[in-house]
Amino acid sequence: MEVKIGVQHAPREIVLESGQSVEEIERLVSDALAGKTQLLSLEDEKGRKVMVPTDRLAYVELGAPTVRKVGFGAL
Repeated sequence: MEVKIGVQHAPREIVLESGQSVEEIERLVSDALAGKTQLLSLEDEKGRKVMVPTDRLAYVELGAPTVRKVGFGAL
């Protein structure tokens, strides 16, 4: 699933493909915004971690799960 994270005072958003479920990401974001953690920590499909201080979060956008297209075809 594609996750976009807006960070205050940053010119670009952070975009990552995550293998985590929508429910898991929503729980992590909710916990971060409720002040239960100091960092929002997400892991991408390659195992890399992205950590953003919760006081700098502007928005988090969750996209639809990505489906890989296989084969050859005309568009």
